[in-house]
Amino acid sequence: MYIHNRLGMIEGVETMLAQERRLDQAANNLANVDTVGYKRESVTFWEMLYNVTRDRQRVGKALNILTDQQQGNTQPTGNPLDLAITGDGFFRIQTDQGVRYSRAGNFELDPLGQLRLPGGGLVLGDGGPVVLESADFSVDRHGRILVDGAMVNQLEIVTVNDLTALVKEGRNLFRLTEEGEEMAALDFQVRQGFLEKSNVNSMEEMTSMIDLYRNYEAQQKMVQAVDEMDDLAVRRVGKLG
Repeated sequence: MYIHNRLGMIEGVETMLAQERRLDQAANNLANVDTVGYKRESVTFWEMLYNVTRDRQRVGKALNILTDQQQGNTQPTGNPLDLAITGDGFFRIQTDQGVRYSRAGNFELDPLGQLRLPGGGLVLGDGGPVVLESADFSVDRHGRILVDGAMVNQLEIVTVNDLTALVKEGRNLFRLTEEGEEMAALDFQVRQGFLEKSNVNSMEEMTSMIDLYRNYEAQQKMVQAVDEMDDLAVRRVGKLG
């Protein structure tokens, strides 16, 4: 009986840890509801039956983080440095760690006239980082950068063959794993003076947090019940009716 109770305790604690991770992720989504280009994440867990010993099996749990790449709403800002992609595609961003990908288009010009993200990372175009002499420019739907009607550069808008090969770094950057392959995006439009907002639905996340908290409390009660059963079993050891 004690062995079975201990196994129930382990199962309950593992489930509580998984629920806690999911609660943290929901809270992180809510914290980034106003982050430009942020993509909602969810945590799922799957179970696997494996052998503890030759004669005993148990269920193990593993966590899997999923990123929802669904497009967020675009909102006008009137700032010519703000760019939004509608449809497929990502901006290519040069960072100290290599090329990264982002849907965040809240760009700025650094002292060298380079178009960049506020937290660092240069926006890439034909031939390298995009360099502009001033904010007096326009960007057409194809990502072509125009000054006085003449094309001076072309934004590199790309996509990947498998969105699950993108690993999030920070709040709105993605790294492409070895399993993924970059390719030119075709089905997209660039909108100047707009930003893509987070795709987090605050009401859904709050509802999810309430449900997760209730599940967590239920697991706590189960663990307490198992603990009480163990205590009762120990106190009655050796006592015959």
